[in-house]
Amino acid sequence: MKAIQLEKPQVLNIIDTPHPEAPSEGQALVRVHSVGICGTDYGGYLGKMPFFSYPRIPGHELGVEVVALGKDVSHVRIGDHASVEPYINCQACYSCRRGHSNCCENHQTLGVHCDGGLRPLFLVPARKLHVSNTLAFDQLALVETLAIGCHAVNRCAPQPGENVLVLGAGPIGLSVIEFARLAGARVIVLDLNEQRLRFVRDSMGIPDTIVGGPQALEKLQSLTQGQLADVVIDATGHNESMSRCLEYATFKGRIVYVGITTQELHFPHAPIMHRRELTLMASRNALPEDFKRIIQLIEQGRLDTRPWLTHRAAFDDLPSIFPSWLNPQAGVIKAVVEMPIP
Repeated sequence: MKAIQLEKPQVLNIIDTPHPEAPSEGQALVRVHSVGICGTDYGGYLGKMPFFSYPRIPGHELGVEVVALGKDVSHVRIGDHASVEPYINCQACYSCRRGHSNCCENHQTLGVHCDGGLRPLFLVPARKLHVSNTLAFDQLALVETLAIGCHAVNRCAPQPGENVLVLGAGPIGLSVIEFARLAGARVIVLDLNEQRLRFVRDSMGIPDTIVGGPQALEKLQSLTQGQLADVVIDATGHNESMSRCLEYATFKGRIVYVGITTQELHFPHAPIMHRRELTLMASRNALPEDFKRIIQLIEQGRLDTRPWLTHRAAFDDLPSIFPSWLNPQAGVIKAVVEMPIP
């Protein structure tokens, strides 16, 4: 059976891998139909993702079909279509016992810490499958990206009418936009890439955008009548942006880091953090209820995933095409790999 392996940074290969064994108790054997590519995959390819280990079969945004089940699985049936919650938690640590499975102390993310879904078949704990037999496999593959934004917005709980500034209009930033808007907040988006801001305006209907640079703070002040942002959600993963984003927050504002950086962050405490009594939060992964909510929202037509899918590749073509998706001029919002039938 073929699989795509990231041997080391910037080296993607098609390899042969053993066919999976029959599922054991609590497991499901799934056939992968669609794999979304996200910033984590790009970061792993470039060697900039701190949690990534090599060699690794990537792929954690997955639309799958259940082909076999082990014992004691009742909520999933053979033939079901599902999104995969790729955060494999131990169920025993203090975090898991308190319901925080997204930051399990022994956490393993498919395609990052352990092998993921860029292979036709693999085994997964059945409890990590979220079924929808009405959504397309591409839609199911997008649920995980949306879940990251959903959880980040839940962390800061924006209220109707509050100004939410989203930094970074990549896929994670776009997912944040969706859920901030569903919360009834006024969304403002800042990015360095005007092409991405145009997508935000034209395809997502967000009129208020800011091109990053020296005038960004002044523009935000103008858009908010000097109030600044009640909530700032940084989805850039860039240490300079994450260090400076406190400047955009109003008094009693909340800041959420959903992007990841390996670099240190530096910001003034007394004049900004302390004086404004800001709340600083991180957001990691997502929770099972986020996946369930998102599937329901897509089924109800309240979330439209169609504008997101801008690029596609066949499985065999991915190693040669993947580097081109890193070029900002390629205009990639979300790329999907179409998997072969084994």
